[in-house]
Amino acid sequence: MSLATDSRRSPSTASSPLRRGRIPAGFVVLAALGVALVALPLLGLVLRTPWSRIGEILASETALTALRLSLIVATTSAAISFVLGFPLAWVLVRGTFPGKTLVRAVVILPLVMPPVVAGVGLLAAFGRRSGLVGSWLYDWFGIQLTFTTAAAVLAATFVSFPLAVLALEAGLRGLDERLEDAAATLGASRWYVLRRVTVPLMGPQIAAALVLSWARALGEFGATITFAGNLQGRTQTLPLAVFEQLQTDTDAAFAVSMLLIFLAFAVILGLRGRFLR
Repeated sequence: MSLATDSRRSPSTASSPLRRGRIPAGFVVLAALGVALVALPLLGLVLRTPWSRIGEILASETALTALRLSLIVATTSAAISFVLGFPLAWVLVRGTFPGKTLVRAVVILPLVMPPVVAGVGLLAAFGRRSGLVGSWLYDWFGIQLTFTTAAAVLAATFVSFPLAVLALEAGLRGLDERLEDAAATLGASRWYVLRRVTVPLMGPQIAAALVLSWARALGEFGATITFAGNLQGRTQTLPLAVFEQLQTDTDAAFAVSMLLIFLAFAVILGLRGRFLR
């Protein structure tokens, strides 16, 4: 009876218009347009890049200084995002307190906030003269954050921090808590469970949090130029160098842009195909 039933169902299943592999022609056209939307600017950049001069341009003092500063800013920002983001993700996933939804909304807000507005907000909080915290830091300790490398790190961290929190939240939500409970039942302390069970199990999510926040910090522009300025050797990261060179030397701007694309592509590969599967 089951064989007869299977034989009757198989032709209808094989002829189903919704089976995997049959894509509507309209979807194919729209998908092609979507690919073109992304591919054409990249292709234009590749064709306009002065490949015969790219070594000379990237070896210039301006490019090397901006690259060094970008790596410092992005790496420091990713480290801060993880150190602060892991406890915050833990609280948001496993804690219960009034206003939890509001706190999470505030943390994620920089993802949708215009970068220039983020820079203005940082000035309002950490500006030397009228900042909520910045004026106090300057008056009491003589610390000025604006137009310093620390300001570039703070701006990059502000915009990349939500990515780290979201990745770490996803890891904690997908974690099998029974494994932690089993370790605790066997006498392990809370910190031992965290160090030997929780963190190793969250390895891929931790790596994703670090890489995503690092990549976002590397490409930050609006908040940095608003809050930290565009000072070569101090706050001029690679995106700011591209912006400045675009006004004076377009060949150099294209070459440095290709360097940023190469770094971004390396980030995608660094996620071990997480975005490619």
